[in-house]
Amino acid sequence: MSSKAARIRKFALLCAGALALTACGGGAAQKTAGAGEKARGYPVTVASCGKKAEVKAPPRRAVSLDQGSSEILLSLGLADRMVGTGTWTDPVLKNLAKDNAGVERLADRYPSLERVLAKEPDFVSASFLYTVGKGGVADRAKFTELGVPVYVSPTDCAGKDNDGGGDGKRVKTLTMDTVYGEIRDLAKVFDVEKRGEKLVAGLKGRVAKATEDIDASDATLLYWFANSDAPYMAGCCGAPGIITRELGAKNVFDDTREEWPQINWETVADRDPDVLVIGDLTRKSQSAESAAAKIEFLETNPATRNLTAVKKKRYVLLSGQAMNPTIRTVDGIEQVAAGLRKFGLAK
Repeated sequence: MSSKAARIRKFALLCAGALALTACGGGAAQKTAGAGEKARGYPVTVASCGKKAEVKAPPRRAVSLDQGSSEILLSLGLADRMVGTGTWTDPVLKNLAKDNAGVERLADRYPSLERVLAKEPDFVSASFLYTVGKGGVADRAKFTELGVPVYVSPTDCAGKDNDGGGDGKRVKTLTMDTVYGEIRDLAKVFDVEKRGEKLVAGLKGRVAKATEDIDASDATLLYWFANSDAPYMAGCCGAPGIITRELGAKNVFDDTREEWPQINWETVADRDPDVLVIGDLTRKSQSAESAAAKIEFLETNPATRNLTAVKKKRYVLLSGQAMNPTIRTVDGIEQVAAGLRKFGLAK
């Protein structure tokens, strides 16, 4: 029995019997093996959050397991090479809606491993380590056991400690260069490097335009992602930190390197930010997901209704993806810049 066949048999047993073989993606292994013939310029190897992802040919049946990764692939014009997506917090970007409609959404949250493997993927991408770890879709070892390469975005591991629980801690400050690095990695894997450079150039141009001649050094911001009971607020150095630094403003919780610490409302009241940047999510997994629910809470809760930003209704609404390190972080820069100018807080 070949080593490849042995891996397939072992995985089939893990998936509980011969009848589970199809559901668990026996075809995925065969598809990957069939694509193993060397293509010109391949194999290509890219770093993948402490491991390496090696592809032997440009992927033809990719599954992206987080919205951020999906929108990068769609922006690179790769919809025809995608067979599934999962884990969405927001509607897809409008300019990508047509292409996205042709790609099957396997689940709004984490799809099961069986459902992913039933698509016979030859490449899997994710924005977060958690997605391909315990509690997510499956540990990435289960994919690599079948010869399916897994790429995890460097934005969730470069300069970040994910071992302490929660959403991790930034050891080094995140910059847009890491997001651009993800775009370039994926473009390299799919052999569309010119498209990758064009996408990066476009994003850089938008950042330059949004931040031109802006000085918001006197403005303080607070970023609230979700949950009204134990709210997740942004620390200094993730995607909200990129937005804040690009505009020269200050995050009232820039004294913590935790990605999304849970902070009580009394502490928020003590910091009293000038502007509240709030996540407008369409998922329904926690309390106060939508912007409307957040604003209603802020304006009625005794601990928050007297905040300066609440009394003056200084709200900037961002998609959940704009508050994660993705191509939409650029949307966040643009929208927060526009809000600060509207509120008279940017020179």
